[in-house]
Amino acid sequence: MNTHRLPHRPWQPEGTVYGTLLNFRREWDIRAPRMSDEPHKAPPKAPVLYVKSANTFNPAGHDLLLEDGIREVDVGGTLGLVIGDDGAVSAGALLCDWSVPHMSYYRPPIKFRCRDGYLALPLQTTACQNLSEWNDLEIEVRVNDAVVQRVRLSSMVRGMAALLADVSEFMTLQPGDVLMVGTDCLPDGARPKARHGDRVLISAPGFVSLQQTVRLQGGVA
Repeated sequence: MNTHRLPHRPWQPEGTVYGTLLNFRREWDIRAPRMSDEPHKAPPKAPVLYVKSANTFNPAGHDLLLEDGIREVDVGGTLGLVIGDDGAVSAGALLCDWSVPHMSYYRPPIKFRCRDGYLALPLQTTACQNLSEWNDLEIEVRVNDAVVQRVRLSSMVRGMAALLADVSEFMTLQPGDVLMVGTDCLPDGARPKARHGDRVLISAPGFVSLQQTVRLQGGVA
């Protein structure tokens, strides 16, 4: 495997991390009937982005600690595209974009997604030789060794090249920034869930796997 970081130096993003909403066909189709309701009145024409702030970064080897009152979280297995010095994608990383369960996916729900430690990071990134090689990538999500989801990048509304091009229409991604391609939902529109004590594993061929355990602060169930 052609890795981008040395194993003894856990990777962390050097720039801003952006998430993408509504970028998988299943969720788009489920929510399409309501996209013309108030207050939006129309489907989004450009990518819907949000920032995953630096307080969310959770390096490899650390648990996800749930605050008092939170008993479960949505598991958001995704691929992050790391921007290189030339403005192109230099590497990719499997990530878990954790979120407190909520109903709105049109406007970025910051208070649910930007809590401390809510972006699980892998030990290393994987160098990108040709972005198109990842078009058919399948990300597998396991909770306590059971497969709960398979995320197929071929089912994205905007493929990676199109997503990058459309984002570049209104903003410039800087070297070190990370653009997450989005998270997919299950057939019922929900995300996989994890609770205290659950072990979550996110893997894909050619990438460093990501593993994290969910725990309540103080360890009380």
